[in-house]
Amino acid sequence: MTMKTSPMLTPLLLFLLFSLAKALNPNCDVHDHGSTLKVFHVFSPCSPFRPSEGLSWEESVLQLEAKDHARMQYLWSLVARRSIVPIASGRQITQSPTYIVKAKIGTPPQTLLLAMDTSNDAAWVPCTSCVGCSTLKPFAPAKSTTFHNLPCSAPQCKQVPNPTCGGSACSFNFTYGTSSVAAGLVQDTVTLATDPVPGYTFGCVQKATGSSIPTQGLLGLGRGPLSLLAQTHHLYQSTFSYCLPSFKTLNFSGSLRLGPVAQPKRIKFTPLLKNPRRSSLYYVNLVAVRVGRRIVDIPPEALAFNPTTGAGTIFDSGTVFTRLVEPAYTAVRNEFRRRVSVGKKLTVTRLGGFDTCYTVPIVAPTITFMFSGMNVTLTPDNTLIHSTAGGITCLAMAAAPDNVNSVLNVIANMQQQNHRVLYDVPNSRLGVARELCT
Repeated sequence: MTMKTSPMLTPLLLFLLFSLAKALNPNCDVHDHGSTLKVFHVFSPCSPFRPSEGLSWEESVLQLEAKDHARMQYLWSLVARRSIVPIASGRQITQSPTYIVKAKIGTPPQTLLLAMDTSNDAAWVPCTSCVGCSTLKPFAPAKSTTFHNLPCSAPQCKQVPNPTCGGSACSFNFTYGTSSVAAGLVQDTVTLATDPVPGYTFGCVQKATGSSIPTQGLLGLGRGPLSLLAQTHHLYQSTFSYCLPSFKTLNFSGSLRLGPVAQPKRIKFTPLLKNPRRSSLYYVNLVAVRVGRRIVDIPPEALAFNPTTGAGTIFDSGTVFTRLVEPAYTAVRNEFRRRVSVGKKLTVTRLGGFDTCYTVPIVAPTITFMFSGMNVTLTPDNTLIHSTAGGITCLAMAAAPDNVNSVLNVIANMQQQNHRVLYDVPNSRLGVARELCT
């Protein structure tokens, strides 16, 4: 599953990419085809989430890493026992989206850019009546002839958090980062690529307080009852895959491929595991990690799946840099440092939450995640972040934040970039194959 990469393909500075993105102005209006949607990075010129001002490389990395810290708090709150107050309660939990797709909602269709999130279920969008929403292009229900509110008696009203019935229509409340959100539960036609889905249930955001709510909305790709998979099972058989474009190529798009048709045939799988406490998350069995040719010594309990505590390993599209529980990360980091420094005296420095950085060029070993039935060997593009101007190279992984007390290992989107990741829910398996997404 490895692919040789040219040493000339050293990642460019993120701030240079921002400048290039502004200069090249890609065609953001290109149409999706069949059941395949284009996937854009949030820093793409086609994204409303891109920074309004250019950031230096260090600022960009630190910003993404800080949001990952908050994302880990959020994920831990999902798997924690419901009788326990979430550890991140009262703290900023910025569920910042990293990749977005186009969706058309209503009749006639209105185009919105939605964040794709494999760890959430229900879709929601800001609507024109929303108080506190910052989007410049909300969904306008009055302009859609197929829009309607769901009554309190609808079964979907029992599947949303904190449902309320002030009148005959179902509403619900949820938190998103520092934002408190109130939404009406509604249905309308949602078109993905060229596939219309009549009567799709989602949240029409009516009120938001705080600054964490994404500009457009969210498309949930989890395994819950209101997720895309559940609502389009007749169309896509609860199967999808994506290929995420690299940070280096902000002007290019990856793809979200819906349904079993046209999925890769030559791909290795690992079983999906079920956690009844959080059935939406995509748990897999990570059995070992190899650095170079050596399988590092990780305590078995650091990788073990435990549905009671939420311990284990998940694939997540919203986290940027892979996080491992402290014993696992320390073992991987120490072997990485040892391999890099063989025959050399190198000084290890820090950059924010990254504790394995170098100010001189290095030759990095491969890192292989060894799952049940499947190995994923990462190239340097998936394991290193570079600053050619500043001369800094860092291992693009970190330990779970100290104050989260997390038992969760998260395989994040930087490590998934330029791989086709296939979620085959009916057969309870997840596959990974190397693919140049851009």
